[in-house]
Amino acid sequence: MGGLGFQEILLIAIVILVLFGARKIPEFMKGLGKGISEFNNARDTERAKEDEAEKKKEEAKKAN
Repeated sequence: MGGLGFQEILLIAIVILVLFGARKIPEFMKGLGKGISEFNNARDTERAKEDEAEKKKEEAKKAN
């Protein structure tokens, strides 16, 4: 239960092709890729901020 098999993925791809047409799919995927890229960049930025805050916190503990 849960995983998608080859037949399910194929069915989803056919439905998307019928709904959006072959010309819109590359635009859709490009937008999806940009969105994922922006999400990853934002996540990495937040992780870097958290790491920096953690380092400052540890340095403050060592100074005391």
